[in-house]
Amino acid sequence: MNDVLKNARRIVVKVGSSLVTNEGKGVDAEAIGTWCRQMAALAQDGREVIMVSSGAIAEGMKRLGWAARPKEIHALQAAAAVGQMGLAQMYETKLREHGMGSAQVLLTHADLADRERYLNARSTLLTLLSHQVVPVINENDTVVTDEIKFGDNDTLGALVANLVEADALVILTDQKGLYSADPRKDPGARFIDVCTAGDPALEQMAGGAGSRVGTGGMITKVLAAKRAAGSGASTVIAWGREPDVLVRLTQGEAIGSLFVADTAKLTARKQWMADHLQLRGAVVIDDGAVTALRDEGKSLLPIGMTEVEGEFFRGDVIAVRNSQGQDVARGLANYASSEARLLVRKASADIEAALGFTNEPEMIHRDNLVLA
Repeated sequence: MNDVLKNARRIVVKVGSSLVTNEGKGVDAEAIGTWCRQMAALAQDGREVIMVSSGAIAEGMKRLGWAARPKEIHALQAAAAVGQMGLAQMYETKLREHGMGSAQVLLTHADLADRERYLNARSTLLTLLSHQVVPVINENDTVVTDEIKFGDNDTLGALVANLVEADALVILTDQKGLYSADPRKDPGARFIDVCTAGDPALEQMAGGAGSRVGTGGMITKVLAAKRAAGSGASTVIAWGREPDVLVRLTQGEAIGSLFVADTAKLTARKQWMADHLQLRGAVVIDDGAVTALRDEGKSLLPIGMTEVEGEFFRGDVIAVRNSQGQDVARGLANYASSEARLLVRKASADIEAALGFTNEPEMIHRDNLVLA
């Protein structure tokens, strides 16, 4: 644990409803202030932090005077709409106290399933981080009904970790971590301090929901750790009210349960692209671009392209071929085939003139490219 969090530069933090709203009593200003102070300290240490925060529905219930969580979808959506205002306002206020900016980002699982929307969300989040702004993310419960029925922010936290290629996911909850059995029922339950994410035995250990406020439970956190490990991010599950938990974790202190990702971050991402069987199309590049990719580790720029083959969309995995038709690499396209054809032999500075907009200066960024 000492090295995993100590060396993490980009961290996704997820906090649950019971913590954010003090067991449903409304947004807990003191708790959010504590996490915001710690996130500011991490930023001063050169780290990037994204917050995935539950609590909108619980806060909305309080503002609407509802004692029990409603079952009707339209009522839950109304509560989410009302509560999200207070949730975002609190994070903005508390982060500003420590000189940090904040941004509200509402996502759905569908946003991260569609490749073009995936890349758009990724670009937005990375831009916010580059401006030292903390994105505060929640599910867009107000408009997507199945997120309220089946979704949980543990899963969303893992998806965001994959999205931004985070080094670590920290899930703050109302429990100390994972036990081999429910400690409330089994006095012999053993605390799991370190384990390998994705180990099937862990899912057997995880019980049901431990709070009446949240929709998840330890099982959703274990599965989130497994999902985050797919992109090389390790996960820590810890008690959210542990004093200075985020700062202490990044100082190397062992707190909570650590789920170690057994695949390195870059290796996991590159392997996914290398194994992607459904190539949507290809771009042909000149010899100079081949040298830049192979020998210099550079991104593929439009000026190096000589031809575009097939039909593909932004976010699709495409092949990169030399003039002899041999595959040189493959990667995620920043532009659709129709746009790429207009960019052949164009300098990056001319992209906006050719298309009327600019997504990225590269056709394929080096982080999204793997050599054949």
